[in-house]
Order: sequence, then C-alpha cells, then structure tokens
Amino acid sequence: MNYPYGLLPDAWLWTALVLFSLIFLYTLLTCPWRQIQANNIMHAYLGSCVILLVLWSVRSNVIPGLEYHYLGATLLTLMFGWRLAFIALSIVLAGMVIHGSSDWQSYPLNALLMGLIPSVLSYSLFRLVDRHLPNHFFIYIFINAFFGAALALTTTLLLAMLITLAGGVYNWQALSGDYLPFVPLMIFPEGFITGLLITVMVVMRPEWVHTFDDHRYLDGK
Repeated sequence: MNYPYGLLPDAWLWTALVLFSLIFLYTLLTCPWRQIQANNIMHAYLGSCVILLVLWSVRSNVIPGLEYHYLGATLLTLMFGWRLAFIALSIVLAGMVIHGSSDWQSYPLNALLMGLIPSVLSYSLFRLVDRHLPNHFFIYIFINAFFGAALALTTTLLLAMLITLAGGVYNWQALSGDYLPFVPLMIFPEGFITGLLITVMVVMRPEWVHTFDDHRYLDGK
C-alpha cells in the first residue's frame, strides 16, 4: 500500500493531488482541534503519530506498490475521529517521505488510500453501530475495533489491488498468485492489535478514546 513513483500513470497522480488538496484543506478547516486541546491529549495525538511512523517503517514487501504494514487507521479514528485521524495519517506518511521510504510524487494517492478511505470507513461503521446496536462494551470493542480494523484494512488492500489492475501494472494471474493469498494473513493482526490497544486504553485511559463513553457503554451493563 505504498505506490512508488513511476508505477502508475502521472495523470492519476495529478488527479489524486487535486482531490487530496481539496479534502485536506476541508479537513483542516473543519477539524475539531479544540477536542484534543480541551481534553489535554495533544501528547497522545503526537505520540500516536510517532509510534505509527515506526510501525509503518516495519513492512513486508509482497510485490512493489502492495506492501503490508500495520495500518492503524481504525485505532486513530476511534481515538480522535476521522478528521484528526486523516491528518495524523497524512503526517505519518509525510514522515515516510522525508525518511525516503516513500516517494513524494505518490504522496497524495497514498494518503487518500491509506489515510482518508480507512478513516472514513471506520467512522462510518462506528456511527452505524452506534445508531442501530445497543450501547455495550463488547459491541464497541469487537465490532468497532476488531471488525472495524479488519474491514478497513481489507477495503484498503483490495482498492490498492484494483488500482494496480486498472493501471495495467499487474494482471489478475499475478495478483491472485502472489498477493491475494497473503491478504487473510494481514487482516487478523490488524484487527487483533487494534482491538487489544483500544481495550487497554478504554480501561486505563478512556479520555484518549473520543468515541468511547463510560456512562453509555458500562453503566448498568
């Protein structure tokens, strides 16, 4: 999930740049910055970016452009909401560019794929569950965290694969033989790690998890 420059047509990268610029500007203008200031969790926000940057540096290179590393989008979304999560993931990816682990020309497309899409999907699932299912601790953990992270990563991986197919980079035979068999092996660790970290935080530091409310999910359960 890290397209190097030259893998996809330049027209796609320019289109991604326009989309990313518009969405990122909208996110900056509408982002609830007071949320992290009021709750005094700026250190948790910045610390999450640093830790995720380290985790993104540890990656498995399946085939060029379709690497795997812990995504963490669902974790950040549940902690801070999709806007702050998208900005954090964009910052992490910028750190990868500075480090030389990612090409700046592909930055907008990678940011949309690894930042925006999984964050919006994770938050949409949270809103859906919050609206239609009972407010219960285990529902929050297993559906929003475990399943949400697995769903976000699966969607991101499949979209990354479809982009390479549409761009003529790889054919179906190559992807089905060298990439798809590894997808299930990638999904479970994402869900497990996210679910475990969210569980620890809602117990030890619930103020770090914006989407969690002690009274709604624990009182009277």
